[in-house]
Amino acid sequence: MNAPSAARVIPLDEAAAFPRAPRTLEETGLPLLFLVELAAKLLFVRGQMRLTELSQQMRLPATVLESLLAFMRAERLCEVLRRGETDGDILYELTDAGRARAVEYLGRCKYAGAAPVGLTAYVAQVERQSVTKMRVTRDGVNEAFRGLIVKPEVRDQLGAAMGSGRALFLYGPAGAGKTYLAERLALLLDGDIAVPHAILVDGEIIQVFDPLIHTPIEDDRRPAALDNLMRPDLRWVRCKRPVAITGGELTLRMLDLDYDASSGFYQAPPHVKANNGLFVVDDLGRQIVTPEQLMNRWIVPMDRHHDYLALHSGTKFALPFDVVLVFSTNLMPADVADPAFLRRLGYKIHIGPMDEHEYREIFTRVCDARDVPFDESAFQMLLNDYHKAHGQPLLACYPRDLVNQIADLARYLGEPARLTPEALEWAWHNYFATR
Repeated sequence: MNAPSAARVIPLDEAAAFPRAPRTLEETGLPLLFLVELAAKLLFVRGQMRLTELSQQMRLPATVLESLLAFMRAERLCEVLRRGETDGDILYELTDAGRARAVEYLGRCKYAGAAPVGLTAYVAQVERQSVTKMRVTRDGVNEAFRGLIVKPEVRDQLGAAMGSGRALFLYGPAGAGKTYLAERLALLLDGDIAVPHAILVDGEIIQVFDPLIHTPIEDDRRPAALDNLMRPDLRWVRCKRPVAITGGELTLRMLDLDYDASSGFYQAPPHVKANNGLFVVDDLGRQIVTPEQLMNRWIVPMDRHHDYLALHSGTKFALPFDVVLVFSTNLMPADVADPAFLRRLGYKIHIGPMDEHEYREIFTRVCDARDVPFDESAFQMLLNDYHKAHGQPLLACYPRDLVNQIADLARYLGEPARLTPEALEWAWHNYFATR
């Protein structure tokens, strides 16, 4: 799970793009009866709640909830248990009729948390903070890839691709560093976005915020310090642009809404949670479904920038498909999809073997990291007697894997790790199973 970053001051122009808190029940964009249901469930679970506590749980201003609770009192669903010094200290609890109604509500849906946002508001916000509005420059790419051995032409390809917002197809032999490069692209994501806790579609709740994908950014602009027009809508979480990574476990079913019948609400699929960010499909070709099936699933979203999802009731609706989609595979492009789909893949970037200079640079860095003194003569023997003699390309993964085996052996023997011909021979035969 990603840890939240430190608090920071939000520039005024950036703050203006963040949704503003609703001032009335109508401005929430949610049906009154839905809000009654959500408040009743929270009061049932907690027993008694102050107005301020209910406001914190529902992420709605207390001034908005006062109107809601007044309606619930008029309907004999809740009552005032005790008044405090301020309106925020008023203690509410459900009546017998309210508790009976809450049990009925919980039987349909157990969601009792932050109020969702409407579908229209969600679509508008995703479009407002679209990943295509980022500006990726060569200086930014060089900074993000500082310390990483990447061919200059590949850096430029990756940078231009990220700036375009179009899909990337990284291909090449296993061990060339495709996955690492794909994950490193996250450093090129610029700017913060607003992510809703949940959205409401046709009366159904779809949970969007996921702490495994979204990294909140603590905002030190306190609502109390702002006027009503500038207070942020706390139903949204200020986050870094998200990164979702999936691999061989990906199935077509995972790309649809995930309905939990026991809880009565949905989880958004990973590409929806990754909206305004990066979605990496690693090891394409190792999934249970064929690459062609996965590619066909994304033809419409990639072409029209929206995806169609369906509720279990049969209601279909469109959501933005605003991600930089990255495929990483050992397969050649022509072996994965037909020309019609390949045309929609904006960038097809080959990640291949390294030259001797690049390979040596990685090898020396790995040796330093594992406290294995680098030996030039042993390294030359590795190049000539093993890589060239056995026809093994110089791939980025080999230095780490070979040096790790040498360090493992030294630790087992209780000796200092050294880059000797004997140690290299031992590691090579273990790794490539040549004996």
